[in-house]
Amino acid sequence: MTPDQVKLVQDSFAKVAPISEQAAVIFYDRLFEIAPGVTAMFPSDMTEQRKKLMATLAVVVNGLSNLPSVLPAASALAKRHVGYGAKPEHYPVVGGALLWTLEKGLGDAWTADVAAAWTAAYGTLSGYMISEAYGSAEAAE
Repeated sequence: MTPDQVKLVQDSFAKVAPISEQAAVIFYDRLFEIAPGVTAMFPSDMTEQRKKLMATLAVVVNGLSNLPSVLPAASALAKRHVGYGAKPEHYPVVGGALLWTLEKGLGDAWTADVAAAWTAAYGTLSGYMISEAYGSAEAAE
C-alpha cells in the first residue's frame, strides 16, 4: 500500500466511524445474504460481534501507517478464526461484504481511488492472515 492509499483508507474510515453500529449491521446482513452458510459460525445475538468487528477495523485502519504493529494481532485473529470454522475461501467473501458496506456507508465519498485503497488494504491483510492461519500455499491461491 502506498502512503496515499493508507491516508484514503484512514480518512474514509473516519467518515464511517460515527455510524459504526449501523455499518456493522449492514456488513453482517450483507455477509449472511451472500454467504448464508457462514451464519452458523456466529452467535444468535450479534451485538457484541458487531462491536468487535468495528473495534478491530479501527485498530487495523489506524495501524496501517505502521503495518508491522498490527501484524501480531492479525495473526492471532486469523488463527482464532480457524477454530470458528473459517476457511481461506471465506476471506474474499468477507472482503466483498466489507467493500459493499463501505460503498453504501460512504455514498459519494466512495470513489475509485478509495475503493482501490480499501481493496489493497484488505488484500494485504487477508493474504497475511490466510498465510498465518493456513500456510503460504493457501494465501497464494
